[in-house]
Amino acid sequence: MQEQFQYLPSQHTDGLSAFSARMKEFSYDKHAHEEYSIGVTRKGRQDFFSGGAYHKSNVGNVMIFNPEQVHDGCAGERSALEYEMLYIPQHTLMEMMQSLGQITPDQARLKQSLFHDEQLRHQVLNLSQMMRQPTLSALEEEAALLAIAQSIIRLGGGSLNAGHYHGRKDTLLLRAKEYILSNLDQKLSVDDICQAANMSKFHFIRLFNEQFGMTPHQYVLNCRVNRAKQALEVGDKASDVAIDLGFADVSHLNRKFKRVFGITPHQYQRQLHISNS
Repeated sequence: MQEQFQYLPSQHTDGLSAFSARMKEFSYDKHAHEEYSIGVTRKGRQDFFSGGAYHKSNVGNVMIFNPEQVHDGCAGERSALEYEMLYIPQHTLMEMMQSLGQITPDQARLKQSLFHDEQLRHQVLNLSQMMRQPTLSALEEEAALLAIAQSIIRLGGGSLNAGHYHGRKDTLLLRAKEYILSNLDQKLSVDDICQAANMSKFHFIRLFNEQFGMTPHQYVLNCRVNRAKQALEVGDKASDVAIDLGFADVSHLNRKFKRVFGITPHQYQRQLHISNS
C-alpha cells in the first residue's frame, strides 16, 4: 500500500488541525505534542507505547494523548493501518471545558490513553470529516469542539454545570435569536451569541436545541437561506447574495437553497419573473 500522511489546518481555530494516516511499514519514534491528540483507529491495529505500558488500538478505539505525553506508534502485525487524529491546542480545549463545567488541571490530563467510547469516536470522526468541507462555518466547528470538550470532562471525572442561568429562558433565547438575525452577514461564533444572550455555552446549546428544534449552526443557515430568498425577490444577484450573507460561494448557496425550497436561486428568480410578466 502507498503510505499517506495528510495534515489539514483549521480555517477558523488557531492551532487546530486534522490528520489522517495510512501506513504499514512506517513507525513513529518516541515523541510528544504540545496539543491534545485525539484519534480513532479506522482500519487495522495501532500499537503504541505510552505511560509505561504497551497498548493496542483496534478498529473503533479512541486514543488520547495529553499535551507533552510521550508516545510512539506503528501498525500492529504489519497490517495496513488507517486512523484519524485531531490536534487541539491545550488552551482552546481547557477554555471550552471550563465554560462547560468543573474540571481540574489534573482531571484534564486523562490517566489512560485508550478508550472504547462510541460517543467520542463519533465526535472525532465527525469533526475530522467536517474540517474537510470548504463550507464548514466557525459556528459549526466550535459546536463540534464543545461536544468533544464535554466528553473529555466526562472521561476525566469532572462535572458539567448544573443548569443555572440568570433570567427567563425564553427571554434569553430571544436575545440570542435577535443577535443572530442582526448579524447574518457576519462570522458568528458560539461565544458571540452566548455573550449576547448572557448564557453559558453548555446551557445555550442545550436550550437552543430544545426551543428551536435545531442546532445554532442549522438555525443560522436556515435564517441565511430565508434572507437570501428575500434578497432574490427584489432582484439581487445570487452571487452578491452569497457574499453578503456569508455563504462560501454561489454553489454553497445553491445547495442550501435547493435543500429548503426544492429549486435553485436562479430557478426561483426565473419563476418570479414569469409569474410577474
